[in-house]
Amino acid sequence: MKKIYEYEDIQPLLEKLLQDKESNEIEFKSAAGGFPHSFWETYSSFANTDGGAIIFGIREKDGEFVLDGLTEEQAKKYQKDFFSNMHSKQQVNIPLLTENDVQIVSFKRNFLLFFYITRVDRNLRPIYCGLDPYTGTYRRDLDGDYHCSREEVNSMFADANLASPVDGRILKNFNKKDLDADSIKQYRQRFVQANPDHVWNALSEDKFLEKLNVFRKDRETGKLGLTYAGLLMFGTYSAIMDENPNFFPDYQEIQEIQERWVNRVYPDGNWESNLFQFYSKVLPILQNFLPKPFKLEENQRKNETSAHVAIREAFVNALVHADYTENASLNIYKYPNKIVFSNPGIMLISLKQYYQGGESVCRNKYLQTMFTFLGSAEKAGSGADKIIHGWEEQNWKRPYIIEKSRPNKVVLTMSLESLLDDNVKEGLLKYFGPKVNELSRDQLIALALTYSENEITNERLQYTLDIHRADITRMLKDMCHEKLLESFGHGRGTRYHIYGTGIATSEKSIATSKKWYKSEELKKLIVKICSDWKTIEEIAAFVGRDKGYIRNKILPQMDSVLERMYKDIPNHPGQRYKAKQKSNL
Repeated sequence: MKKIYEYEDIQPLLEKLLQDKESNEIEFKSAAGGFPHSFWETYSSFANTDGGAIIFGIREKDGEFVLDGLTEEQAKKYQKDFFSNMHSKQQVNIPLLTENDVQIVSFKRNFLLFFYITRVDRNLRPIYCGLDPYTGTYRRDLDGDYHCSREEVNSMFADANLASPVDGRILKNFNKKDLDADSIKQYRQRFVQANPDHVWNALSEDKFLEKLNVFRKDRETGKLGLTYAGLLMFGTYSAIMDENPNFFPDYQEIQEIQERWVNRVYPDGNWESNLFQFYSKVLPILQNFLPKPFKLEENQRKNETSAHVAIREAFVNALVHADYTENASLNIYKYPNKIVFSNPGIMLISLKQYYQGGESVCRNKYLQTMFTFLGSAEKAGSGADKIIHGWEEQNWKRPYIIEKSRPNKVVLTMSLESLLDDNVKEGLLKYFGPKVNELSRDQLIALALTYSENEITNERLQYTLDIHRADITRMLKDMCHEKLLESFGHGRGTRYHIYGTGIATSEKSIATSKKWYKSEELKKLIVKICSDWKTIEEIAAFVGRDKGYIRNKILPQMDSVLERMYKDIPNHPGQRYKAKQKSNL
């Protein structure tokens, strides 16, 4: 994140900060009454997520940001207090900031105090307040800072142990009888095909599995033991469930977003549901949806394109980067217009590093090696370059990745639609007329995405356009002024719809009609809002309540009046709610 002192003219930037309602990288805190108690929680959440800036001297009033009247004397005192407390274990476990990361700025006869906190490497996580990581660790989502569960903290500690990969753990009371013989046999056949001259081909099965780290030697006892990677890759489903009851790899093909799946691969008892079998069954299905142009290579027909490589890379990434200790399942969804890979866990590198490529940081190194020997995993980097390149060759919308929390999930969406196909162009021209032809490339892309996906956010555009988030914010506001888009929501949850469709207007009128409701009033309002399909995030934004409160307290009481889009999968990442035809409320 660019720091304030790196700008030649900071006044326009500061003016913009007071209007910026979309940044997940900036947290304003009032400091009129003293050093904010919540500072260290945000310090922890920024360090454990994607970094950001905390700014003293700005507060929120009636949905707007205003100056807090901070004096220079107060700013200097808080700056001094911060450095004193940062080195105290009573406040935070690791001091992260230097003098260059804390800046005092004068603005309109007031003073602002900036703190720049970077995302820490996984070997330093968790960053926590106080002396207890289980009570003082925070992360960040669209709602702001949230307290991490014990399981999340344990996952961070496990990821931080670079010398001991998560999947290399030797399991007690497990042995070769817990593995599926057919899976091992099929893998060896694939191994030979991919590596015909490899010296391991001559080894016995037990020696081969040892070389592959399916079995490792326990340094304390000297005995060989089955690794967690070996169990996940080749185990019987019953044995895997004994170790991990949350293990549930699931592929669904959904023809229409309102309908149930039409094809599904999941642990239904008809196959040994380990990772190798799941990969072997699902990859051909996914690649079958891709175009197969006739191509000769060395006088032999080659049907695999860069798009096939991209799908394989994305699939294996989901398998080898998943955190299998999370209380969440691994899901692959094939829609008519996109493929979605959703794996449990948090990213070990930043989104910026992911898109830049070149970073080889894997949660399950032994699983990664097993897939690499099949020619199915990229060890040199994140694999994002292959994924993006494969999609660009097809002229499809650029794949994008997001992190979700509670439960933690990494979700990669790979669209099967052209960014500016004829139908989208025709629709925009019909709706807006010839002024569409006068738009800049970035404006046209933003409008096309909004048109085809019903709404857009600043974050969605950050990984589609090669421009800074602040420039995207400015462009979106201009497009609202020009009546191309209209916005709904505030802060990090701001979303944009096509202007004049009535979506944003109706949402605003409902959301702003009253701020607080009794329980029964709230339920009636939700039924009204859900005249069509709505996500939990949308419902929470409309009624001005925390999405966790809506998810955990309100929606469970509304089964009789609301239906779920995905009835059989309550925690589906695309879950939406709609009012039933006849409501008792």
